[in-house]
Amino acid sequence: MIVYDLVCSRAHRFEGWFASAGDFALQHEATLIRCPVCDDAVIERRLSANVQTARPPAAQPPAEVDSKEPLNVAGGEAEALKLVRRLIANSDDVGAAFAEEARKIHYEEVPKRSIRGQATHEEADELRDEGIDFMSLPNVLTRNLN
Repeated sequence: MIVYDLVCSRAHRFEGWFASAGDFALQHEATLIRCPVCDDAVIERRLSANVQTARPPAAQPPAEVDSKEPLNVAGGEAEALKLVRRLIANSDDVGAAFAEEARKIHYEEVPKRSIRGQATHEEADELRDEGIDFMSLPNVLTRNLN
């Protein structure tokens, strides 16, 4: 395996693992390599000294996230991105009913749970005015990456 240090046009740095330099070239030409932070396809390669001769260890399943515990993002953008995606994966997608469901949860009409979905700018402003906490995320973080 060849590990390349990669950087997008917005200067987000990340790592990519490839079977060969040719594999990287094919994926790069087909714009299959994208920045995990901003989804930019304009990627520049920087050779890394980290070359693997065996398969990397199997990924561990994500740990449960306690929303009351402070989040540690000291690992940088990549770790923060992993955390956000884990939070997204452990939430219910309520689609366009986000504002309505957020209100029901806030006013304790339904059991508390993590939700995600879409809201118009007007709905978001109304939720903020009501003191309902939520976080807006760019589409690149919520799209299905599989």
